[in-house]
Amino acid sequence: MPDRPLPPGSTIGILGGGQLGRMLAMSAARLGFKTHIYADEADAPAFDVAAATSVGSYADGEAIARFARSVDVVTCEFENVPAAALEAAQRVVPVFPPANAFAVAQDRLAEKDFVTGLGIPVAPYAAVNSLDDLLSALPRVSLPALLKTRRLGYDGKGQVPIRSEKDAKAALASLGKVPALVEGIVPFEREISVLVVRGQRGETQFYDPVENVHQGGILATSRAPARIAPALAVEAKTIAGKIAGALSHVGVLCVEMFARGGERPELLVNEFAPRVHNSGHWTIDACITSQFENHVRAIAGWPLGETARHSDAVMTNLIGADIEKWRELAAEPHTAVHLYGKIEARQGRKMGHVTRLYPKS
Repeated sequence: MPDRPLPPGSTIGILGGGQLGRMLAMSAARLGFKTHIYADEADAPAFDVAAATSVGSYADGEAIARFARSVDVVTCEFENVPAAALEAAQRVVPVFPPANAFAVAQDRLAEKDFVTGLGIPVAPYAAVNSLDDLLSALPRVSLPALLKTRRLGYDGKGQVPIRSEKDAKAALASLGKVPALVEGIVPFEREISVLVVRGQRGETQFYDPVENVHQGGILATSRAPARIAPALAVEAKTIAGKIAGALSHVGVLCVEMFARGGERPELLVNEFAPRVHNSGHWTIDACITSQFENHVRAIAGWPLGETARHSDAVMTNLIGADIEKWRELAAEPHTAVHLYGKIEARQGRKMGHVTRLYPKS
């Protein structure tokens, strides 16, 4: 743990060159920091806004070590950075969040076991290493269910629905011979997420829970604040704080949950991400301190910024050809446009987002 905060002029190293790295670099610059971004692609969108860039494999320990020697702290913009890369970096400089936070988040089974070990409810689940495992688990998790790879997969990738036992064999084959888990699909009223930022000495700040809508497995919109009871919002923050504390996390952590209604409303944790998150993009325009600035503050050892919301907001992702509407979106009142500088607008690719602001309710 560093003894003192990093002064302005220090260099923050970011593993990953996507839009999250881009927005982290922009927030770091606002606080007087420089950024050096390491990515495995030469046209990474974050390169446009960084003081220094490196292209290399995340499996190249020597290249990662050279990168780490050029910076004062290292962070990550995505959770699937190989453990070897984190280890190579942290032998040289501090790495935040800590490697164990990534190790847990990279394995869906380890993640579920970790959360349940904290006494936090999740959907019923079971490990799957064979067809027999899957068939024996289905009655326990109940149908319909989702079969998921334990590692990798995002935006709906790496998961297959199972509606009856006859779907099991084909579902398992479609994932290939990789470790998996199956979990029951639970009915819920809303999908919400909570961002917590935790400093190096354990201090925490929370953003208001938001309500998320996915389309085709990809986040489409995030509405702030979520339409849930105040008591449930407090519980959501408590859960996020408990997870962050148990991980000894430093930086922003996003916890995604299902909100169930009825006589006894409850929250079930779906998954968490030890990084800045798509569902927190609204904080750039609707909060005093954005998730990106607060992540930078935390890893640099600065005081955390205030997370209060000064406006209600709806964040909408611009996916694929949506980017072609930039002229109309730029003309909308009370709308902030954020474009990521990506060259090719592929189907399913996040090209930018817009945040529409409304008077605070």
